[in-house]
Amino acid sequence: MPKQWFILHALSGHELKVQKNIASRVQQEEMEDLIGEVLIPSEKVSEVKQGRKTTVNRKFFPGYLLINISLYNDDKSVNAEAWTFIQNTPGVIGFLGGDRPPAMSDEEVNAIVNQIEEKKEVVAPKVMFEPGETVKVTDGPFTSSSGIIDEVDPERGVLKVLVSVFGREAPVELEYWQVERSAE
Repeated sequence: MPKQWFILHALSGHELKVQKNIASRVQQEEMEDLIGEVLIPSEKVSEVKQGRKTTVNRKFFPGYLLINISLYNDDKSVNAEAWTFIQNTPGVIGFLGGDRPPAMSDEEVNAIVNQIEEKKEVVAPKVMFEPGETVKVTDGPFTSSSGIIDEVDPERGVLKVLVSVFGREAPVELEYWQVERSAE
């Protein structure tokens, strides 16, 4: 039976360990014929913690992985070898769908893979802003000033903020990480 894509439920926060464990065990136990690629759909996002800009991976579906596996035999029975291999992987809860999990359709898999590819190179900001929001500037010459967001450019991660300078509002371009939402 050809390999199909299934959704694997894992302990939240252990997705990467599960992916690495499956990959290493597949090689050790020579299971390449039954088990293919294991994906963790994710994107890179930037955030500021303690004044430092960092880039982290954010999972689209925390606690879930996609696995390309030959789970069913030609007679539609469950392939016990593949089933046991996955069930004995530390951190795996099971397949989404129970004892007879349904395979994902090609459209579903393509949509997720395309989403991964689109977001592979682009670092998206973790926090999204809206025009009209009040923000506090945390970096640059206007540090500690408050302003109102006039425009948002999510592709560049840049905001145009109206900051009060000498009693007049002046537009200032700031990156997302240079501001934080005001508590007001």
